[in-house]
Amino acid sequence: MFSLQTHWSQGYRRWVHKQTLVVTFAASLAAATLSTGAATATSAPDSAAAARPAVAQAATGLAAAGLAGARHISYRDWSTPRALRNGVRSGVVVSGDSARIRGTARRAGRWTSPWVRPGFALTEAIPSWNADTPRGTWVSVRMRVRTPGGRMSSWDSLGRWASHERRFNRRTFGDQADDLARVAVDTLSSRGVARLTRWRVRVTLHRRAGTSATPRLHSVGAMASRLPGGNPPTTRTTMRGQRDITVPRRSQMIHRGHYPQWGGGGEAWCSPTSTTMVLGHWGRGPRPRAYRWVGRQHRNPAVDYAARSTFDYGYDGAGNWAFNVAYANRYRTSSFVTRLRSLREAERFIRRGIPLVASINFGAGELDGAPISSTAGHLLVIRGFTANGRVIANDPAARRNSGVRRVYKRGQFANAWVGGSGGLVYVIRPQGRALPARTPEANW
Repeated sequence: MFSLQTHWSQGYRRWVHKQTLVVTFAASLAAATLSTGAATATSAPDSAAAARPAVAQAATGLAAAGLAGARHISYRDWSTPRALRNGVRSGVVVSGDSARIRGTARRAGRWTSPWVRPGFALTEAIPSWNADTPRGTWVSVRMRVRTPGGRMSSWDSLGRWASHERRFNRRTFGDQADDLARVAVDTLSSRGVARLTRWRVRVTLHRRAGTSATPRLHSVGAMASRLPGGNPPTTRTTMRGQRDITVPRRSQMIHRGHYPQWGGGGEAWCSPTSTTMVLGHWGRGPRPRAYRWVGRQHRNPAVDYAARSTFDYGYDGAGNWAFNVAYANRYRTSSFVTRLRSLREAERFIRRGIPLVASINFGAGELDGAPISSTAGHLLVIRGFTANGRVIANDPAARRNSGVRRVYKRGQFANAWVGGSGGLVYVIRPQGRALPARTPEANW
């Protein structure tokens, strides 16, 4: 949102750090070196969202490996008591609608999913979870992958998380590139030439000595994907008329300079601002007394609160995808991270009345009407479509709340979204709100 020189230490250096960590399976096969050329963009990268390289950057490697073609995406979760009982439990009991630490003497308990076979050789996996964490408690999330021959990776950490900050900082733990996989903040990526055909996730429930409180795990899941490189063909719209969901308009830019300890607002807060807009649409979010500490002169104080509550102290940013949906889940939502294959899939959510938080990146002149000229990574809300298939968005990069609603050309937006982040979205909707019918290769 600003020049890179403005936030060199906080923005660009973090982006380069995470860009170095993200080495995709395709790029590894092609022995490609990721370029940091996006640093010439006139807008700074938005927190953790900026650091994943565009899908197009891996196109050459995918073609060389013979992996170009289909968009393989699957999502699997355990979100009912019956499903949670199917996990491997150590020191954990499933009671009511959640898993919790057994008894009062244990300091920790562990829940591990069965192995999941997505049906393709995955190159990335991103977890999501819904947990209650009373003071003195927290959860840690790890993932492991496996080859067809049975070789397994280590358990790589995808985060240590709690909703509170009392004697606790939620955080991720860096690269962990020790065997078959590596971690870039919130994303597990394949490493080397090994085919990864299975994954599993583990959640450890923790509590401090002296407390009998326990975390409660309501659900956990993960999205696995293997994507071709390059921009996708522009799909024809399925809309028969305009559908524009009423979503509150909130600008991240009016928060510039707010609370440097949590990113400083402005270009660093696209993710929590977008998350807050969708929660606002559903009438969800913190009560005013929760953010009484926000300065009275600050508009949209729930955004400041969300930035604080999603801040990743390990990465030093508020753009951690998993942390944002975990925050949304505090407010009686069923939220998760996944990828969609096309704008036609996004239209199915809009017809159900479900807006989407989408991750995009684009170069100069590639998204007409955007409030920024280019970005290495940015999040906004897809709130609707015109009758001819253009995308109606709430783009928090606008300077003021009044300028947030934008209409983008269909092909340009598809290139920035599906061609940029691989179609990554946060799906945030109230518990019990029906999703569109699943596709055969279920990605939600």
